Amino acid sequence: MLIIKNLKVNYGYVNALKGVDIDIKGGQIVSILGSNGAGKTSLLKAVSGLVEDKSGTILFDGQDITNMSTEKIVSLGISHCPEGRRIFPQLTVEENLKIGAYVLRNKKVNLQEEFERVYAFFPKLKERRRQVAGTLSGGEQQMLAIGRALMSKPKLLMLDEPSLGLAPIIVNEIFKIIKQINSEGVTVLLIEQNANGALKISDYSYVLELGQVVSEGDSKKLLNDEGIRKSYLGA
Repeated sequence: MLIIKNLKVNYGYVNALKGVDIDIKGGQIVSILGSNGAGKTSLLKAVSGLVEDKSGTILFDGQDITNMSTEKIVSLGISHCPEGRRIFPQLTVEENLKIGAYVLRNKKVNLQEEFERVYAFFPKLKERRRQVAGTLSGGEQQMLAIGRALMSKPKLLMLDEPSLGLAPIIVNEIFKIIKQINSEGVTVLLIEQNANGALKISDYSYVLELGQVVSEGDSKKLLNDEGIRKSYLGA
């Protein structure tokens, strides 16, 4: 579904990505692991068209999207849930979700059906659909951010640190929901500092260090890899 070849991203004199190759098959959950500054967020921004100084090739469903506009990329079926949630705090839950469906405006889509599809994943959002988003708890705001990303009916959902700052019980709930979303046909690209949780729910994983892929493989095998455990799992 997504093929990234020799991707390089620069911010001035800083080389955030130094020739990254990644291959994501449809129907999988693929996790990207690495410490702060490894280039994980830059990878998602490059796929979404949010960085200008990049080179290499990004193919989505066989189509070159390397230099495509962000709106066009979203309309093709890629949705990006950014780190830090980035909800609109002054708007209601339902208004935030409606913004997520913006690219569907010219398509024959029943918006209410899309609301209900998201509410099926996140019943709490339906209960609070008329509540101002800025008054939600941290966990509810993360659910809203993911729900908003789902409103564009993506084939590929990219999640940047969905468990960041959340209580363990909420983290477990978020991971269960990610698995459920995937089981309904959405491919997931997951960036997580909670490496243990990410490896447990994903099919395949890549490890980034200083802008380069240093390890990759079946997630269950990486979970038991001594080097990975020492570096990322606190062994």
